[in-house]
Amino acid sequence: MMQVGHYTDKVGVTGCTVVLCEQGAVAGVDVRGSAPGTRETDLLRPMNLVQEVHAILLAGGSAFGLGAADGVMRYLEERGYGFDAGMTKVPIVPAAIIFDLAIGDAKARPGPDAGYEACLATTNQGIAEGSIGAGTGATIGKALGMERATKGGLGIASLTLENNVVVSALVVVNAMGDVIDPETGATLAGPRGESGFISTLEILRKGQGHRNLPLQNTTLGVVTTNAYLTKEQANKLAQMAHDGLARAVRPAHTMADGDVIFALSLGKDPQVKVDLTTLGAMAAEVVATAIVRGIRQAESLGGIPAVKDLSLRN
Repeated sequence: MMQVGHYTDKVGVTGCTVVLCEQGAVAGVDVRGSAPGTRETDLLRPMNLVQEVHAILLAGGSAFGLGAADGVMRYLEERGYGFDAGMTKVPIVPAAIIFDLAIGDAKARPGPDAGYEACLATTNQGIAEGSIGAGTGATIGKALGMERATKGGLGIASLTLENNVVVSALVVVNAMGDVIDPETGATLAGPRGESGFISTLEILRKGQGHRNLPLQNTTLGVVTTNAYLTKEQANKLAQMAHDGLARAVRPAHTMADGDVIFALSLGKDPQVKVDLTTLGAMAAEVVATAIVRGIRQAESLGGIPAVKDLSLRN
């Protein structure tokens, strides 16, 4: 369902990911974290004029990385896609970023050329996961500082519902807290101790964490469906999808995280519908699954070990 492209800089340890919908998709967004870095999110509210977007960009580089959306706009404008403003078409490209400047080269940030290259690389087959695109510099479990962090990453998951309705999620996991397997309750990743992961909740409860937690965190997601949704329904879908984030990341939506989930309805046929409660519940499921996949497929980079490498030593 998703046309996804990555730009990856493994030397600077950063990158960006674009979800393209050139023909337009009804979109919504829900910003839950208290340290977000975003672009063009206000227009996604139901009361506002523009109904469709043409791409969503997720990027590293902190606020600097928002500039990669300019390259996505250039790609779309060259091909004649965008909101018809009369004298020209303006591509609508909401964006959100993670803070990854503390890993790799702090001067390496995705810019317009990176956004353009991500568009050129888009595909809907065999989309790469792990330490790639916007997930390249992602890290998690930072309550004890970056020296105890574990590598985060990008994951994708999908489910097929009745009437061949599909709901998918792409998530970049860069959280302050732990990643939990929702099926077992086991901690998959978090701050590293001498003999395993240390619970972030316990660190916070005992007051042992960094008092001024660095704003180096954020989990970003894009939920897509082929069901026909209104703008208001797309916003509700984004809201419900956050439940999956809260199930798999503990704690979530903190003052030090900028958690954002976008929702896209690619459906053009009003007959292709599904109960919104069901769709939202399944969106939460695929978000949680995508978070787990992102952690399990991440690779060690920038001196931060990935879970799959730590398991070799445990």
